[in-house]
Amino acid sequence: MKDERFESAKKIYAKFGIDVESALNKLKEIPVSVHCWQGDDVLGLEGAKTLTGGIQTTGSYLGKARNKEELFADTEKAFSLMPGKKRLNLHASYAILGRDTGKTDRDAYEFRHFEEWVAFAEKLKLDGIDFNPTFFAHPRMKDGLTLSSPDEETRKFWVRHGRASLEIAAKIGKAMNSPALVNIWIPDGYKDIPADRLSPRLRLKKSLDEILDGYDEKWVIPAVESKVFGIGVESYTVGSNEFYQNYAAQRGICCLLDNGHYHPTEFVSDKIPALLAFYDKVALHVTRPVRWDSDHVVLLEDELTEIAREIVRNDAIDKVMIGLDYFDASINRIAAWTTGQRSMQKALLIALTEPHAEMKRLQDEGNFTELMILRERVKQLPWADLWHEYLLRQKKDDDCYSEIKAYENKILKERA
Repeated sequence: MKDERFESAKKIYAKFGIDVESALNKLKEIPVSVHCWQGDDVLGLEGAKTLTGGIQTTGSYLGKARNKEELFADTEKAFSLMPGKKRLNLHASYAILGRDTGKTDRDAYEFRHFEEWVAFAEKLKLDGIDFNPTFFAHPRMKDGLTLSSPDEETRKFWVRHGRASLEIAAKIGKAMNSPALVNIWIPDGYKDIPADRLSPRLRLKKSLDEILDGYDEKWVIPAVESKVFGIGVESYTVGSNEFYQNYAAQRGICCLLDNGHYHPTEFVSDKIPALLAFYDKVALHVTRPVRWDSDHVVLLEDELTEIAREIVRNDAIDKVMIGLDYFDASINRIAAWTTGQRSMQKALLIALTEPHAEMKRLQDEGNFTELMILRERVKQLPWADLWHEYLLRQKKDDDCYSEIKAYENKILKERA
C-alpha cells in the first residue's frame, strides 16, 4: 500500500523538477564513516584511564564500553539503527593487543592488531574502514609535542607510528577492497606565545615527508587535519590551516576539514568548493562546535545542511569523504552515534532534493529576486515525508529511542 504523504510529496517535488526516487537511491549509496570513539569516550583499548593532548570528554553517563567486547556490541547496536551505507572510522589506539599489551608500543603496531576490527566490519557488511594514527594520550608525548618535537628521539618515535599506521591502513584497505582514508592530526602547540613559530613547522614538514615516503597509493588516501587551537595550546598550533593546505597541495594529498577546528565565524561549507577547485578529493570530520571545538553530537542545523548542499550541488558525492567526529559522555552514547549519523543523512536528503541547477541559472543571470523567492519556497518542501519513506525502505524506525532505552536497561545498566 502506497503512503499517501509520500505520494503527495513526490508530486510537490516534481513541480520543482526533482526526481524523488533518484534522490532516495543516491542517498542510500553515500557512505558515512562512523567513528568508533564515541562508544568509550575516546579512551581506546590500550588501557588508558585519562586523555591528554588537547582531547577532553565531559559527562559520566552510564554504560561506557570498557573493553573490546562491549565496544563491538555497542557499535553493532548503533549501526543497526543507522540507515544508508556506512564505514567504520578507527583510531590506532583501538588496537587489540592481546598478549602484546604492555610489550608493543604504537610505533610497532601491525595489521594483526586490527584483524578483529576487519572481521567485525565484514560481519556488518560495511563499505570500508578508515584509519587514524593516534598522536595523543600517550607518555611518549614530550612537552605536549609529537611530530614537531625538538627531541629527535620523540620525533622519530611518532614518525615510526605514522608509518606503521599507513602500512596497517593499506592492509585494511586491501582486506576490505576499499581504500582507507588515513587522517593525520596532531595536538602539537604551545599554551603561551612561542619564541619560534617556524622551527616546529619545519620539523612537522620533515616528519610528514618521512611518514609519507613510499605509502601504498592504491589502498591508502592520506589526509592532514588542521586546527585553530586546543586545550593547552591556546596561543600556537603547529598544524595550522595554512600549513596543511600548502603541504597537501605540495604533496598531492588530501585536506581534511573538521568543522569544529576553525574560528566560529568561519564556515566549512564555504571551504569545500574552494578546495574542490584544486583537489580531486576532500575529507570531512563533521561535528557540532558550540563556541569552540567541543565535539557536540551532530544535529540537523543550518551549517550541516549547507555542507551537504555544497557536496551535492557541486557533483562532489564521489569526491568528498564524509566522516563523523564527536564524543559526548553526558548522554546515551548509542543515541549520540545514531542521532549524528541520521542528521548527516537528513542533510544529504535535503540537499539531494533541491533545484540546484535552476538556482545556479538564476544566479548566473543576475536574477537575485527570483532566486531569493525560490530559496524561501524550497525551505517549505516536505522533506520529512521523504525521510519517513526512506526509513521504511531501509527497514528503520523513526522512533529509535525506545530500542535504545531497552538496550540501556538490559545491557548498559549492568556495567554500572
